[in-house]
Amino acid sequence: MKIPPLGFRENRKLLNREGSRFVSPGEHILVEICGLARQEALERLEVTGRGLSAEEAARRLDEHGPNELAQAEHLGFWADILHRLRNPLNIQLLLIAAISGTIGELKSAFIVGAMVVLSIGLSYILDRRSGRAVEALGKRVQSRSIVLREGKETEVTISEIVPGDIVLLQAGSIVPADLRLLSAKDFFVSESVLTGESMAVEKSALPAVSAGRSVTELPNACFLGSTVTSGTAQGLVVNTGIRTIFGAISERLVERREETSFDRGVRSFTWLMIRFMVVMVCAVFFIVGFTKGNWIEALLFGLSVAVGLTPEMLPMIVTVNLAKGALTMAKRKVIVKRLPSIQNFGAIDILCTDKTGTLTQDRVVLKRYLDITGRTSEDVLTYAYLNSYYQTGLRSLIDHAVLDHGVLDAEANCRLVDELPFDFQRRRMSVVVDYEEDHVLICKGAVEEIYECCSHYQIGDEIFPLIPMIRHNLFEEVDHLNEEGFRVLGVAYREFPRRQATFTVQDERDLILLGYIAFFDPPKVSALEAIGQLRNAGVRIKILTGDNALVTRKVCRDVEFAIDRIVSGAELASLSEAEFRRVVEEVDAFVKLNPTQKEEIVRQLRENGHVVGFLGDGINDAPALKAADVGISVDSAVDVAKEAADIVLLEKNLLVLEEGIIEGRRVFANIVKYIRMGASSNFGNMFSVVGASYLFPFLPMQPVQVLVNNLLYDFSQTGIPSDNVDEELIAKPLKWDIANIKRFMVVVGPISSIFDYATYALMWFFFGCRLFSDPATSAVSREGLARLFQTGWFVESLLTQTLIVHIIRTKRLPFIGSHASLPMTLTTLAIMAIAAWLPYSPFAAGLGMVPLPSVYWLWIVAFLLCYAILTHYVKTWFFNRYGGE
Repeated sequence: MKIPPLGFRENRKLLNREGSRFVSPGEHILVEICGLARQEALERLEVTGRGLSAEEAARRLDEHGPNELAQAEHLGFWADILHRLRNPLNIQLLLIAAISGTIGELKSAFIVGAMVVLSIGLSYILDRRSGRAVEALGKRVQSRSIVLREGKETEVTISEIVPGDIVLLQAGSIVPADLRLLSAKDFFVSESVLTGESMAVEKSALPAVSAGRSVTELPNACFLGSTVTSGTAQGLVVNTGIRTIFGAISERLVERREETSFDRGVRSFTWLMIRFMVVMVCAVFFIVGFTKGNWIEALLFGLSVAVGLTPEMLPMIVTVNLAKGALTMAKRKVIVKRLPSIQNFGAIDILCTDKTGTLTQDRVVLKRYLDITGRTSEDVLTYAYLNSYYQTGLRSLIDHAVLDHGVLDAEANCRLVDELPFDFQRRRMSVVVDYEEDHVLICKGAVEEIYECCSHYQIGDEIFPLIPMIRHNLFEEVDHLNEEGFRVLGVAYREFPRRQATFTVQDERDLILLGYIAFFDPPKVSALEAIGQLRNAGVRIKILTGDNALVTRKVCRDVEFAIDRIVSGAELASLSEAEFRRVVEEVDAFVKLNPTQKEEIVRQLRENGHVVGFLGDGINDAPALKAADVGISVDSAVDVAKEAADIVLLEKNLLVLEEGIIEGRRVFANIVKYIRMGASSNFGNMFSVVGASYLFPFLPMQPVQVLVNNLLYDFSQTGIPSDNVDEELIAKPLKWDIANIKRFMVVVGPISSIFDYATYALMWFFFGCRLFSDPATSAVSREGLARLFQTGWFVESLLTQTLIVHIIRTKRLPFIGSHASLPMTLTTLAIMAIAAWLPYSPFAAGLGMVPLPSVYWLWIVAFLLCYAILTHYVKTWFFNRYGGE
């Protein structure tokens, strides 16, 4: 289930309106059950402490429906078509078609309508097909929860959770529904998605009185969308789906979607073209009206020009490119959760990532267990095993490594008394076990944090006071292990009398340092290749880790990732704002970071003008994932990390990530191709149409010819989404640059006008169309001359527009240095063949065309050759001077 980003102020206003507090459909039931004792709450929802049976869960799922938030409805066929028609480009075309039909030009109205059908139809068919495929792929990364069913822990998707389910929660979990806690241990929940408050809130399982409180203030209630930051709990599901607090809000705000820089760029281009069109139509209408004296003809020609200048295929090209890119990326094990993020994915120039699982194999192996003198100690291994065995929270790879190493029956004579779960402030966790005559608190965590809790150390059976002057000696072994690439944790303990039954973090003091456990995460074989590929792709990697400097330096050395300087979280905290900005820009490795510092680094890099991707899979990565331009997680990540991500990798591998980035750039490059071609073509046509309308005593092209010309040209563009992209175009991050597109339009666009005017001269002087102005020429002959002129320009215009696609699509020498895809080549050849065939076809008379003389084709071949050469050289000069993709 995707938790949409909602505005905190708006949420708070909806939740707490004075005098008219927002109420979700199931709020009164939640309040009632939170006021009951544990057993009464279970009975109220007709469930036992063993959970629901599979049959009862299925029945309740049918009764209450899936546990899903309100989502933008999948529009039906007609609703979808109407939604697509609301695009300003399509509204403009429909208006032109309506005006044409009103004044009796049914042929023109039909052709304009065909253009709209082509654009909307292709967009609808391809978008729906790819949308279904992407939706199916997205289900592969659905968040899951553990529930009790018939006394057994069962993993289910969040959508399958029903009222009455008993959910098991731990650090990293997303609260999957509105629920009443049945038990809780050091349980803290972040409710920022609902309230906007960044501080985690402690929750308990005691019955709560609701008098004078809003529902969000109930200490034993947890809400859908909240995230567990530490501790463990069991919760009784009361409300699911749109009956939850979050669900009721999302129902009102489901249509909210933040506009990306790419969306703004496309919108800016669309309105730029519309402004051009308005100016052109007005100019052409008045020029033709005053010079020809036929205002109806002037209106028709002006409307036809408006159609010709409208980039009506833009919505289809954008949609199909994004959807096709998402499907291609899925084949490469990259799942796109939000289509617009593809453009940002291709624009990434800095990738922030932890080293674990990216530079290393994410396969932790326990290699050594030592006392503080560096000798192997079975006591250290036993205590570490008991700590990992008895913890009930989210077990890390380190815990699994300890348990896999195994200590036979170590837990046989012990019983769990209490637990102090891990959190990212303490960076340690403790369990309290009943052993022989005492309760023993066993603490495991980062060496520095363990050391701060210790007052003594143990060697063999001897215990000595821990004084500051021997700290260096004690840490020699730790430093040695770190230099060898081991991750080292400290193990300490303290004995308490049996009469003490409950414990808090305040009891983690005066511990006895027992020794160290050392783990090894081997470097990935593929990391060296991936780092090289990302560097060649213009992506700079920054390591953001909670590990120490020695381990980080060793791993980076193993994978040949050069780092000149390493900065710790403590150093960052002491920097001024200006120093922080400079260090974040210059340094590529940061260690000992907490979640907030990771987020601050990402935000600062964005403020510095970079497009930042963040790859993370832990609960501590969620803030940075949200702060990044593109949040990237993996399928094995904790729920909160997957929900915060825009893109999910099915494999935690930088090679997979590099392939996804390149595909994102390929998608963006093809979209820009269409925009650049459309802009330059329309700008050139502006000069040609205005000049011809003024110079000649007849229309340079009949309205129906303008429309057919544009329809055929549009069809030739449908191959762009599948076009090949040159390697150098995707070798570096691509960013939206509307200013560069405008410059390209101004520089390249007028070239087409040169050859349009050459065609005018050819038809007027060489083929004798100038006789139109001779008074001795009959009306029939005049009509024939006008049609010859119009046919000649129709063919030249369509051939040059279609050919120029292959010149502009690449920076290389076209046809030789770069080859278009087969679909694009075939559509181009087909349209050029139709252009040459139409004057001789049965449709010629209906379109106002006449056969062209044979020698005309020699001239046109020469024009096309000169046009291609000139455009190529101007294009090359432009890219050398101004750059651009």
